[in-house]
Amino acid sequence: MAPTSLETTYKLNSGYEIPVVGFGVYQTPPDVTEKVTLKALELGYRHVDSAAFYQNEAETAEAIRKSGIDRSKIFYTTKVPRTHMGYEKAKQSIEESVAKANLGYIDLILIHAPYGGTEARLGAWRALVEAQKAGKVRSIGVSNYSIAHLEELEEYIKNGGGGEISVGQYEIHPWCAREDIAEWLKKRNIVVEAYSPLVQAKRMSEPVLQELAKKHNKSPAQILVRWSLQKGYVPLPKSVTDSRILENSQIFDFELSKEDVESLNTGVYAPVCWDPVKDAE
Repeated sequence: MAPTSLETTYKLNSGYEIPVVGFGVYQTPPDVTEKVTLKALELGYRHVDSAAFYQNEAETAEAIRKSGIDRSKIFYTTKVPRTHMGYEKAKQSIEESVAKANLGYIDLILIHAPYGGTEARLGAWRALVEAQKAGKVRSIGVSNYSIAHLEELEEYIKNGGGGEISVGQYEIHPWCAREDIAEWLKKRNIVVEAYSPLVQAKRMSEPVLQELAKKHNKSPAQILVRWSLQKGYVPLPKSVTDSRILENSQIFDFELSKEDVESLNTGVYAPVCWDPVKDAE
């Protein structure tokens, strides 16, 4: 059953729920973050994805406070940066993120990328598990982990490391599908989040997208967000333009056919962001 609105949620392994579309603030300048996040919340988004690396956590959280929407109705994510891998540094990063947000708790904290080696990765995870037990964060997960990194973490958890992976966040779109990783995560009921679902607007003129946009009377961006939803992912579209923030949310009144979805199986591997999945040791 396809999601029906911005407030539809998936159940996480932690027991909490995550709204099926998030509003991303990557590369959003701090001085406009509060304004655009407020606009997104006003338009019905209930899930906002930030990170320590983005340097706009405080502004994102300020928008959540100013929105007038009950805190429990908004899902807020941040991430431990690659500069803070290892137990002590990750612990420091988590404390700083909690203080900057000042929201009582953070819904989800991810390890942003699997850099630093095994000891650093597992140390950062231990810090997340402790923060979860202390009630500072409700759900924890990872971003940009290869299957080898995921299996390393799974082994650590099984051997008493604690915690559960609730979310795996990746650059995912038809030109970077990561089907193998998505399958690994889904088998374990881990929610798959798709960042850069709009491919940073670099593929909007692709013939297949143009044809589907025409067929459904939707924009290429809406086709891409809908594709993500129908794959069972949680897309995180971002924009600083009010009309596009709205447009990216208007994806519940149409459906791609099986043939439409298959036409977007490009077989191309062309990430538009960094690629720690391939690069990290």
